[in-house]
Amino acid sequence: MSTDEHPTVIAEIEDRNGTQTHLFLQMSAGSILFPNPPLQALLENHAHLAKRSGKAMKYPREVTPFAAIEENSPHAFESLFELMEPGEVTYIISDTHPAVFPGLQYDPPLGVLQMAYPRELALPEAPGSESVTLEPIPCIEAEDMVALTDIAFPGFFRRRTCEMGSYYGIRDAGRLVAMCGERMAIGDYRELSGLCTHPEYRGRGYAPILMVRLMQNHRAAGLRSYLHVAANNTNAIALYEKMGFEHRGEFQLYRVTRQV
Repeated sequence: MSTDEHPTVIAEIEDRNGTQTHLFLQMSAGSILFPNPPLQALLENHAHLAKRSGKAMKYPREVTPFAAIEENSPHAFESLFELMEPGEVTYIISDTHPAVFPGLQYDPPLGVLQMAYPRELALPEAPGSESVTLEPIPCIEAEDMVALTDIAFPGFFRRRTCEMGSYYGIRDAGRLVAMCGERMAIGDYRELSGLCTHPEYRGRGYAPILMVRLMQNHRAAGLRSYLHVAANNTNAIALYEKMGFEHRGEFQLYRVTRQV
């Protein structure tokens, strides 16, 4: 299914009592491509990973720290509270400040941009790719991936994040020094994520080389590439724009902690 061709997504959520709730996500021309990627991924491609309770759902803690609520209400956050372990941190998307619920702490929101690569645009070139060897990274090497990504964005990449999609890496004398892979899968879209280069190896063009490999895979399989980036990460945004990615909107990401 292509979101460009089917702007309305209709889903059904069933709680533990078997009650079904209809969820409507209306997207008009020019609006954000996916208003709530964790919710939409957990309802579709990643339904097998979803942990559910009432009006909330989340990925397992060891997969990725993302969750989603059906509505911004104390009842929905009570459901999220039930899914979380004491001391656990997760992230949710919300247009307004999360409803207050005892035992949950919210940090100020982070602005996140959503960008997608146009279907009709030729894939970008990646200078220097002919001299770089890219290797698929299996989940058995998750420890190496966690160690590398913790340098750039601690806590976001977990030991089972690799189950969300394919990952490629660049090694130097056996040491993983750069990587990129897939995270949120929604319909025929695949999110480029986990992009990271060790500080000692930056400036060598590894990021676009890794991204283009995954984009080539997507194009060959009839899939679409998209990504997310912090709204204040001007260097990364400039790179993605240069590669041809288009802005598709912005949302607010809240860090939620279940207090001990």
